[in-house]
Amino acid sequence: MNPYVFAMKPIGVVRSPYTNTTQIPEGLGTTHEAEGVLEILPALEPGLTDIEGFSHLYVLWVFDRAAGYELLGTPPIDTRAHGVFATRSPRRPNPIGLTVVRLLRREGSRLLVRGVDMLDGTPILDIKPYLSSVPPQELRRGWLAEAERATQGRGAR
Repeated sequence: MNPYVFAMKPIGVVRSPYTNTTQIPEGLGTTHEAEGVLEILPALEPGLTDIEGFSHLYVLWVFDRAAGYELLGTPPIDTRAHGVFATRSPRRPNPIGLTVVRLLRREGSRLLVRGVDMLDGTPILDIKPYLSSVPPQELRRGWLAEAERATQGRGAR
């Protein structure tokens, strides 16, 4: 067996208002405010013990409806191609998504959240509490910051 091949099983699914990728807001300045539910398998509910104490969660999920991948792509908010690992493109060698959501409340094995950007029925691989030790002044936004500045400059004309 190849030691670099991993088999993963979903721990649950996302319930989202989005049934088509065209419904998910994208672009500069987009905020994700949609509410949804992370439905965790009932057998895994004990793993949610004490999660209520966290305001935000990382959700690792699968782009289960994306086919293939592209190592270079032009995002809708820029005219230049960027490497897939410098974007949030769904067309990735390993189709794994990462979203930070606000935990609104827990109802048994269901987590009601705000900030979903996944399609309804998306498989969830894992959930972790959101913790960041990076001071905001040290964060850099790479090519995205350049695209944001260029867009602001066009809007000021």
